[in-house]
Amino acid sequence: MNAIEQHMIDAYRALQRGEAPPPPPGRDDLAALRAARDHHLRGSRPREESTGCGQ
Repeated sequence: MNAIEQHMIDAYRALQRGEAPPPPPGRDDLAALRAARDHHLRGSRPREESTGCGQ
């Protein structure tokens, strides 16, 4: 069973129960990739240590 078929089954079950349907597969993929990229870019930079002296 692929993701589209599973989504159709889940949407049908939600409709039968009076619940909101699940989001379509792949909807948040780009946002997740951007977040992972941003996290990687932030984590790969050396952090500056503050001495507290204004130097």
